[in-house]
Amino acid sequence: MKKLTLIILLVFCVSIAVNAQDFAYGKWTYEEMGMKKYNKDTSAHAVVLNEYGNAKITVVSSDNIRLVYEYHVRIKIFDENGFKQGTVEIPLYIGNEVGEEADDITAVTMYTDANGAVKTEELDPSKIFKVQENKNHTNVKFAMPGLRNGCVIEYKYKITSPYWDSFHDWQFQSDIPKIHSEYEAHIPGFWTYNAVLRGELKLDKSVSDLEQECFSTHGAKSDCSHLIFGMNNIPAFVEEDYMTAPKNFIAAVYFELSEFTNPYTGIHAKVAKEWTDVDYQLKKDDYFGGQIKKKDQLRDRITPVIAGKTDDMDKAKAVYAYMQKTIKWNDYYSFTSPDGIRKALDKHTGMAGDINLTLVSALNAAGINTEAVLLSTREHGIVNKLYPVITEFNYVIAKANIGDKSYLLDATDPLLSFGILPLRCLNDQGRVMSLDKPSYWIDITNPQTQSSTHTLTLALQENGKLKGTLINYFKGYAAYVERKAIKKFNTTDEYVENLDEKLTKVKITKSAINNIDSLDMPLTETYEVEIDAFDNLNHNKLSFNPFIFGRIITNPFKLADRTYPVDWGMPSETRFILNMKLPEGYIVENPPQNGGLVMPRNAGRFAIAYDGSGSSFTFSHVIQFNKSVYESAEYPFLKELYNKIILSEKTEMVFKKKI
Repeated sequence: MKKLTLIILLVFCVSIAVNAQDFAYGKWTYEEMGMKKYNKDTSAHAVVLNEYGNAKITVVSSDNIRLVYEYHVRIKIFDENGFKQGTVEIPLYIGNEVGEEADDITAVTMYTDANGAVKTEELDPSKIFKVQENKNHTNVKFAMPGLRNGCVIEYKYKITSPYWDSFHDWQFQSDIPKIHSEYEAHIPGFWTYNAVLRGELKLDKSVSDLEQECFSTHGAKSDCSHLIFGMNNIPAFVEEDYMTAPKNFIAAVYFELSEFTNPYTGIHAKVAKEWTDVDYQLKKDDYFGGQIKKKDQLRDRITPVIAGKTDDMDKAKAVYAYMQKTIKWNDYYSFTSPDGIRKALDKHTGMAGDINLTLVSALNAAGINTEAVLLSTREHGIVNKLYPVITEFNYVIAKANIGDKSYLLDATDPLLSFGILPLRCLNDQGRVMSLDKPSYWIDITNPQTQSSTHTLTLALQENGKLKGTLINYFKGYAAYVERKAIKKFNTTDEYVENLDEKLTKVKITKSAINNIDSLDMPLTETYEVEIDAFDNLNHNKLSFNPFIFGRIITNPFKLADRTYPVDWGMPSETRFILNMKLPEGYIVENPPQNGGLVMPRNAGRFAIAYDGSGSSFTFSHVIQFNKSVYESAEYPFLKELYNKIILSEKTEMVFKKKI
């Protein structure tokens, strides 16, 4: 019998018969009903008291093989913010001929009335609705009855699925904490699955034993792998800024079919392929390898694009710019070109796969050695590298090899400069698919940074206004982001008018923006400004905050602990320089102290500097993050850095009139 392959670290494993135990339905306790808060997370609006799941491949009526999944949960709701737990959706997949079915749905709400008696309210079956979301997806929905503060809700259901190749995964973590969560799986020996435990949390219970002759159909019998996974005192998973897909970090068990034997015919099939199998498949596939091979069909289009250019870099940049302008992205992700790259060129629109496979073919047609790179975007999740699962990829880019350097390219956005990728692509690693050698992994990192410098030169007028010049200087990805913001408007004048409206107490009297369309150049904005700082100067002292623009008010990092990385996508640096001239007779009474904070190993820093004499001074500050990804152990230092920034930016200068 084939055994289940577990690619997880098990806390303990036994081979004796052990049964998981579902908890009794509707059997409340006084402790649960009287619970006012969850002591391990007093901020929680609700907590899962108990959760149980059971999945098995079995034979149902008419000898049909089905995957049967049962789910049962009991939740304590503390206040109105926890009521959303009472809206339940059961997603189902519907294929061309057969689909998943949900039944045995029962639900009850338990609460204590004004006299202290426990009451129950059952779900009315007529209040269960089936909603067709699209051709292949249906949601079964219902709302728990009688929700109120302090109630306990409980529901259970069963899903019967013909798709036994997609064994049901199990998420231990959700948006609320859980006291206990347990999952039981029964897998006949005809099927072999890889199982992966993701997340930082460890299993409290991990049991594997053998169920003899648990599966039988048409005379074919097999034993079953019986698996139990359990966790206790599971913290809520709270999403915070600067993270990739939550499924990368949520504690869960995922299953992937590796191989199986048809119990009716005895024919064995291997499902989980080696990379050599995937390479062969994609190179032969007309939608992928077949499109890359069409470089000869693009020569008529590419020859005039590179005419007169002898340097490979110049050729590559010309082809890249041509592709950016020729095919408009329709906002759909893909790593193939189902309708073919010639059609995308003719229609001047296409998916990401259409555009970037055309780019690969076009660069090769220009004599630039270029490979396709499969990747998963940030919101799609990190690819499991232990075994190839082609559906874990959802995007493709180009890798142009010029001299001894390689450049990662994405032509879906006409504002991306050569060698800069959009943030959605900066996600761990990608798989390079070459037509003439085996595929291999590369880091999806570019030598790109976000860099901006803001220089403000002001003079305080007798009427209390500040007049002067603001110069914004953007490089790298920061320039791309600013160009995107400008291009949302029909003209630069409209952009400046909008900016003028948003900047309270600031009037833009004149503007100039340079290098908007010169993507390889820094973007520069110059504004003549007038700021309403004070009503007049008829005061001996004037309070002034030097952090005029881009002041940080709120710390984006609020968690006590963060178990997943902070992922900016790239390093960044923001500088602000203020040159100020005061009227004669005024000085700065309380000059800011030079200082700041540096993270361990110079991973990031915040620094302020002041230099002044008489009625003039220069004040500057810099925020710098030198890494793309910060591990959870560095989280407290990032949090403290932001606390320091916020505290420093509250500091007010005082301009004093000499007597």
